[in-house]
Amino acid sequence: MGSPAGAAEPLRHGVALSGEVKYPVDFPHFDYVNPQAPKGGDLKLAATGTYDTFNPILEKGEAAPGLGLVFDTLMKDAEDEVSASYGLLAEGVSYPEDVSSATFRLRAEARWADGKPVTAEDVIFSFEKSKELNPLYMSYYRHVVAVEKTGERDVTFRFDETNNHELPMILGQFQILPRHWWEGKGPDGQPRDINRTTLEPVMGSGPYRIADFKAGATIRYELRDDYWAKDLNVNVGQNNFAAISYTMFGDLDVQFEAFRSGNFDYWMETKAARWATSYDFPAVKDGRVKREELPNPYRATGIMQALVPNMRRDIFKDQRVREALNYALDFEEMNRTVFYGAYKRVDSYFFGTELASRGLPEGRELELLNEIKDKVPADVFTTPYSNPVGGSPQAQRDNLRKAVGLLKDAGYEIKGGRMVNTATGAPLSFEILLSNPMLEVVAVPYSEVLRKIGIDARVRTVDDAQYANRARSFDYDMTWVVWAQTLNPGNEQRDYWGSVSKDRQGSRNYAGIADPGIDALIDKVIFAKGRDELVAATRALDRVLLAHDYVVPLYYGSTARIAYWDKFDHPAELPTYSIGFPTVWWSKSAAR
Repeated sequence: MGSPAGAAEPLRHGVALSGEVKYPVDFPHFDYVNPQAPKGGDLKLAATGTYDTFNPILEKGEAAPGLGLVFDTLMKDAEDEVSASYGLLAEGVSYPEDVSSATFRLRAEARWADGKPVTAEDVIFSFEKSKELNPLYMSYYRHVVAVEKTGERDVTFRFDETNNHELPMILGQFQILPRHWWEGKGPDGQPRDINRTTLEPVMGSGPYRIADFKAGATIRYELRDDYWAKDLNVNVGQNNFAAISYTMFGDLDVQFEAFRSGNFDYWMETKAARWATSYDFPAVKDGRVKREELPNPYRATGIMQALVPNMRRDIFKDQRVREALNYALDFEEMNRTVFYGAYKRVDSYFFGTELASRGLPEGRELELLNEIKDKVPADVFTTPYSNPVGGSPQAQRDNLRKAVGLLKDAGYEIKGGRMVNTATGAPLSFEILLSNPMLEVVAVPYSEVLRKIGIDARVRTVDDAQYANRARSFDYDMTWVVWAQTLNPGNEQRDYWGSVSKDRQGSRNYAGIADPGIDALIDKVIFAKGRDELVAATRALDRVLLAHDYVVPLYYGSTARIAYWDKFDHPAELPTYSIGFPTVWWSKSAAR
């Protein structure tokens, strides 16, 4: 391929963070699709909560489920490679050897749903508004300091640091919006405003359009016959359903009953007890509902699921208090009595992947830790991390005794059955904030165990909107968090545990971490050259995060549990790192 105007670097049709991309420039389609998949049929889905906006980038409000179907991005990820993407709206991307900038060239044929071309101005508008209106984008793209049109179809992003190889890839991920539509007038004759929520069906360049909706309750998307990229290699065999609709539910148990009754078609099971006991209804027995357990999504995903004490609260600033809270969680007992033995205890921020630290540091990981030896806990060099082990009355008593000892060292004592600060008499009391009643099955027994050692831990479950607002502003004592990591961690690590994100509302630094050793290791991850260096740096980061006892690790599984009505088909081999639903699945009725 050629090079963008004024650039000497070749235009890359695809980019990968490690090594070369799998697919050549003229590849016909991804290996994991059925290129003859029929188009047609309806897919009925469900979502939890409600929605009040179709604005895809605004932090305010709850965006409608499935909204990404309306929009395209510059590049599209391959689901059988680890962090590789190929041109969608863009023909490709070029960047200099020092990665001080990245230039995307738009496809001449790219069109909005109204037939107008997708322009460089649209890309610039979308990027600038995304950073302005959403703290997540502001953090994710903080090192992109300028964006400008550098050719008729060329857009160049300039960086304030060099050799950050992830930046060209993640710039291919944000949704591109039509500037002319957002700066135009709505059906009511009033100017549209991207700074506000809206329930006017938005326009995009993607494969679907919003066809019908009932605000906050339902939404239906229809496949566009005139979608400009329907025959593009990155889309062949995908976007096969003629319509995709969502119905909103406020209660997951009611939602599951609706699935059992056939009111919608697909269910991702997150509750081990239900998976073990609630699939004996007739449609499962006679084969009308299929069940599968698939490891695919977890092959490239490291999970940290945890209860997270907010260190912005004084009671959690002392590490000994946080460590004591971990000793009070009896995972083994919960796994036996509640989860039917379905889970494993999480012992890494990159659980289930090669990035997870293990044993004692050695080789390049040890060298990296020694470079900042004065900034990390000494025990990372001598003691492998391990969670307390319960599962029996004696083990729980021993663990609670250790917890009480740690709290005593931190300045607490039990008086009148309450754990109080020895100096002030203030009780050790906090609230566990939850977004979903399903989580109470863990949080309530945990609070009851804490009560045995005099800690008053109250469980409070709030609705989605209230939880989102409180989480954004760090208005909680302790909360439940899931961080999902890719096999190529990078800039997002600053948003998770970097000092720069501690006080920035909307970041995912839920614990309130601000530590120079962590910051140094995040930089080593971001600027790692080569896979071996990245793995070593990430394991070092993981090891130090664990050593600070920032969280009370919970549990996770190794397979995605899905159930679906037997109306669909999918390729015999699903993508290595994804279920591919609904993108590469298709309707059996369309195949007839």
